[in-house]
Amino acid sequence: MTTDDARLRIQSAIDQFGPKAAPMIDLVISETRSALGNETATELIDEFNLELQYNITPLEFE
Repeated sequence: MTTDDARLRIQSAIDQFGPKAAPMIDLVISETRSALGNETATELIDEFNLELQYNITPLEFE
């Protein structure tokens, strides 16, 4: 998976499912964390404003 793949999948889920896209987006974020790391996943969460719209929160770093 690349960052661009994740962006496309998130945008596609938003376009297709609107407010009910959270489960699909959460799956993409989980795959992104696994493949590209927490920092990239957090960047996507911020970029798409997923925390506010879908209650998908970035991981806390200690």
